[in-house]
Amino acid sequence: MLLSRYLARLGYGSRKQVDILIRQHRVTTRDGVALRDGECPPHDTLAVDGEPLDPPEGAVVLLHKPLGYVCSTNDRPPIVYELLPSRFLSRSPVMATVGRLDADTSGLLLLTDDGALNHRITSPRTHVPKTYRVTLAESLHGDEAAQFASGTLMLKGEDAPLRPATLFVHDARTVDLSLVEGRYHQVRRMFAATGNHVVTLQRIALGSLTLEGLAEGEWRVLSAAEVETLRLAARRSGGEAPDAG
Repeated sequence: MLLSRYLARLGYGSRKQVDILIRQHRVTTRDGVALRDGECPPHDTLAVDGEPLDPPEGAVVLLHKPLGYVCSTNDRPPIVYELLPSRFLSRSPVMATVGRLDADTSGLLLLTDDGALNHRITSPRTHVPKTYRVTLAESLHGDEAAQFASGTLMLKGEDAPLRPATLFVHDARTVDLSLVEGRYHQVRRMFAATGNHVVTLQRIALGSLTLEGLAEGEWRVLSAAEVETLRLAARRSGGEAPDAG
């Protein structure tokens, strides 16, 4: 692939704009050697204006989403892309969120330009567990764990019961809830079905991935091993079929 085409796909500008960067010797190896368009060394050896390139095609990014940010490319700000390199929105394909967290939910959010992996993780047929830290307006009644684990709980307006979910109690108003579905506002609606109200909601884990080491608004690129573990988890739980969540 031509260097100009590769950098354009990563969002560094149009082909014409990237051609100008190359002619101005602003595209180099990391040790400062200027490159021509006919050359395209490995991604990890390249730099633009002395800075390493953004994550390569197929990368998965883990973001610690703060409250108030919207998982959208064209909604009113603030949007999650304001926390990331602006080029992420110019990539082809775009670095898209894997599912969504609403504005009132913080925590672990993945983004990737790998459409097949995104689809696998988010398919209704894939059961990668998602764990949420929940604070409640009222104390637990004591039977919520059994209700959620039963596989019989019905949400208002739905015609199929929820899959079993696991509740871990920290104290009377603080719990972790692990589930394998992603119905609309599911966690809030589950507690509403028990007569309670969710005050704060944070996704703290997706499969084996956690927020460890990331402050709100920070992000990191998953390692190849982490991506493969995520891919295998989706395959084991959902087969080779598509996914959601």
